[in-house]
Amino acid sequence: MELPALTSLSPEILRELKRGLPRTLEVQSAHNVISIAGVGPGTQIFMTNVDSEDLSPGDRGVLADVLTIGVSMKRVVEFSHGSYFEERERTAVRIQVRYCAESTVKGIIARETLTPTLVDVVRAPCCHAG
Repeated sequence: MELPALTSLSPEILRELKRGLPRTLEVQSAHNVISIAGVGPGTQIFMTNVDSEDLSPGDRGVLADVLTIGVSMKRVVEFSHGSYFEERERTAVRIQVRYCAESTVKGIIARETLTPTLVDVVRAPCCHAG
């Protein structure tokens, strides 16, 4: 299954998702913003704590269902030397997701600069004792 990947996430975020409740994340890193730019509600994404550059087959993560997504621009003002100030804009994406399943990277499809990180993932098998 080919999915966009959110990488370099905190392990705590992944643990929190596994508890089953929807969680809202604010993504500001450029590589993650680019990866989820074309994602909409009702799709799935792969989420991992592994850095984008280090992502390789066998790395583990979670599949999550996208519930809502919103893009916003934030204006940041920085002062330097007391007399100069610089205004910048920062793109941020707020995405609400719900845990779906454990997953493992089968292969890397795309990991170029300024393109979405796409991975081929396989759902981890799950057995329930009854």
